[in-house]
Amino acid sequence: MSAAQTRSVSIIGCGFVADLYMRSFAAHPDIAVTQVYDHDPNRLKTFADHWNLHTADSLERLLGNLPQGSLVLNLTNPGAHYDVSRACLEAGHHVYSEKPLATEMADAIALHELAAQKDLLLSSAPCSVLGEAAQTLAKAIRDDVAGPVRLIYAELDDGFIPQAPYADWKSESGAPWPAQDEFAVGCTLEHAGYYLTWLIGMFGSVRRVVAASAECLPGKEAMGTPDFSTATLFFENGITARLTCSIVASHDHKIRVFGDKGVLQVKQAWDNDAPVKFHRRFTLRRRLIEHPIGTRQQIKGDTHPKVARWGAAAMNFALGPAEMLDALAEDRPCRLSPDFALHLNEVTLAIQNAGADGCAQDMSTRCEPMAPMPWAI
Repeated sequence: MSAAQTRSVSIIGCGFVADLYMRSFAAHPDIAVTQVYDHDPNRLKTFADHWNLHTADSLERLLGNLPQGSLVLNLTNPGAHYDVSRACLEAGHHVYSEKPLATEMADAIALHELAAQKDLLLSSAPCSVLGEAAQTLAKAIRDDVAGPVRLIYAELDDGFIPQAPYADWKSESGAPWPAQDEFAVGCTLEHAGYYLTWLIGMFGSVRRVVAASAECLPGKEAMGTPDFSTATLFFENGITARLTCSIVASHDHKIRVFGDKGVLQVKQAWDNDAPVKFHRRFTLRRRLIEHPIGTRQQIKGDTHPKVARWGAAAMNFALGPAEMLDALAEDRPCRLSPDFALHLNEVTLAIQNAGADGCAQDMSTRCEPMAPMPWAI
């Protein structure tokens, strides 16, 4: 890969999530969005006018306009991820894909192989693993704040979404929340990555997934996809974690790391600045309790640009593309590597597809733990 890379990106897909990326790029003035494209001309014009961006009138025109080795963000609906990412890679461009990398594992493997053949980077969202909360939690674990880790619980329950007023949810440039896609793809493919990336980043490869999933809610806009899943993850390094996703149970985005000395906890997966607290375990009047007031763990100095809360999230969606650009410019491995993206995809699909009978599946892909961000060492 060439070390000489322009700090610019192009975007394919101008729907709801694209506005979240644009808000995030505003916090990175060194990164320019050079071109955008959407198959819907009206959505493309509205988005481009709102953000004052140059448009391409076709996918082929956008890819052909770019210098070889440019970075393209694939923000299309999940069903189009494979085809669009493949086209970008075949045109000689690095790809950052919204989650999931692909809805079928065979397609994810094909993208991974194509990227390797062409010596291109292939990464996928979510990138909150590069954010301050995730990096602070990882540092606290490395620093043995809670002692040896024995078990992890992670929750990504979003509340009873079918009853939410989601028809009124609009992005900054007016795109509707993509309810049909969200329900059809399902909460596991959409959300499991927010904590899977943290866990895989901290501990490396998952060896085995024991999971079950179910569709609990009738009458959604799209049926046939689990709206609840739970998985026990057995990592190669011996760590065990439980991950639950749903759009049924009350909103709960906690992750708790149980160690010999107490519990490390983060309550907000979608906030880069969420407090990381350590609750010391002690005995009081012959009772074993955890201190109700946790001690906040913090990283000294500057971390990364923050983005103000919009809707449910206070996340910098540009951290992933920025990491790719930095890795290319510095000619070093990218923290969001193709192996990382592929392993994330396999673990997520194993959970999603487990079904009511349950499934114990050994993972065929592997990746290394993620190197900490320079400011989190």
